Amino acid sequence: MTEDLILIAEDDADIREMLDFVLHAAGYETVSVGDGQAAAHVLTTRHPTAVITDVRMPAIDGIDLCRLVRRTEGSGTAVLMFTANALGSEVTAGMNAGADRYLTKPISPRLLLAELREVLASKSAHEQPCGQ
Repeated sequence: MTEDLILIAEDDADIREMLDFVLHAAGYETVSVGDGQAAAHVLTTRHPTAVITDVRMPAIDGIDLCRLVRRTEGSGTAVLMFTANALGSEVTAGMNAGADRYLTKPISPRLLLAELREVLASKSAHEQPCGQ
């Protein structure tokens, strides 16, 4: 089991359950919430290694959640955003907010895990002191 805690913020219960199942099967600990406000609470209390968030959610959307991650957790927390709409403006807004990756629905479990592993490895490598 990995020590990484992954926060899943998705208002669609079926997608949230699928993400939770896939991540647990891959050895990750997860916290799943149905809106951005609950996700913001988890950020301040649990400090996840990564956040996987839908762009469109009630209360606080994924773009504002990503901005909150960057303000409170800094660049050390990975953010993967996804949406059913691959509109250029949403992708740009997500990346400008600090997202590390942007995926479109339907989400491929293999692609999600590959992207998550890659971004976590990249973040981990940047945290290593020089010469290690």
